[in-house]
Amino acid sequence: MLSRVANSIYWLNRYIERAEDVARFIDVNYQLTLDIPETSGNQWQPLINTTGDHELFADMFDEASQENAIDFLTFETRNYNSIFSCVKAARENARSIREYISSEMWEQLNAFYLFMNSASKQKSLDLPHEFFVKIMNASQTFYGITDATMNHGEGWHFGRLGRLLERADKTSRILDVKYYILLPSVDYVGSPYDDILWGALLRSASAFEMYRKRHGRIDPNQIVNFLLLDHHFPRAVRYCLATALYSLNQITGSNRGTFANKAEQKLGRLVAEFEYGSLEDILDFGLHEYLDRTQSRINDVGAEIHKAFFSPKEA
Repeated sequence: MLSRVANSIYWLNRYIERAEDVARFIDVNYQLTLDIPETSGNQWQPLINTTGDHELFADMFDEASQENAIDFLTFETRNYNSIFSCVKAARENARSIREYISSEMWEQLNAFYLFMNSASKQKSLDLPHEFFVKIMNASQTFYGITDATMNHGEGWHFGRLGRLLERADKTSRILDVKYYILLPSVDYVGSPYDDILWGALLRSASAFEMYRKRHGRIDPNQIVNFLLLDHHFPRAVRYCLATALYSLNQITGSNRGTFANKAEQKLGRLVAEFEYGSLEDILDFGLHEYLDRTQSRINDVGAEIHKAFFSPKEA
């Protein structure tokens, strides 16, 4: 497969996943503002900080109000990580490789873009929750159509690789937001507000029902364990990384345990750490520090994938 085509399929999927996950971030934060006391302080600046776009936001806005934060994260074209920017970039990548994807994929992505383009001209969201649910559904519909209409060959594996690396990164960020930033006060620990916050966290990852079936009551340690180390839940970091490694092995033709390039080596080590690690090890290391390190290592894997497949001269 041409590196240009592989690159476009990889990033097309990363951008769609990023758009969905930003919608999840905003939606759960919006729901929290309805549930927690007004005295808990500003809940939007931490969200901006988590996306890594706080410097750009500070240049554009004086205050991290709900309106400013939602506009910046949803529609702002100068923010390359906004939902609209991600959907637009995904559509551009798809347009450049129309002959390699199915017509159904293109039609769904184009409809997604037109929906966002129309909403961006209004910028006034009367029903924010319903709007962000539509974004999540549009993303998941695209993935369903992709899996049902695209050959599950090299191109499909590049797409799944990009999607799952992005998802692993964003799941870790969702946890990081809750554990270190969104919790308004240590006085809330163990209180009904704490249960609301952890429940919102699970819902932001579409994990609430699956968690409750597995563990029952809300327990912070079990939630961390579920979202990081679960073998079967499709948004758990462990599952995402292991499945991403499988797709990478399929692309290179490597057998499990053997690695053809540095991307496989780095991703293999990261998967092994999650396979053989435990919640106790993570908490002893420090949850925030562990999540931060995981995000950096996922970025390193992405850089090595770029070198190995999309810029072979660099490799």
